[in-house]
Amino acid sequence: MYFTDRGLEELTERRGEEQVTLAWLADELRAFVDLHPDFEVPVERLATWLARGGTDEIDDD
Repeated sequence: MYFTDRGLEELTERRGEEQVTLAWLADELRAFVDLHPDFEVPVERLATWLARGGTDEIDDD
């Protein structure tokens, strides 16, 4: 188990029944980076990875 699994499990337990939009998620990630600027690069990488459908490949379409 990775250390991050604990946070993901807590997220699922506390908010697993909620439905959210990607706009909401983006706003929350922006707020997190505002509070924790050291995490800007990892959050950017995660957002890019999610935007590309779970791949690091660039889609030129």
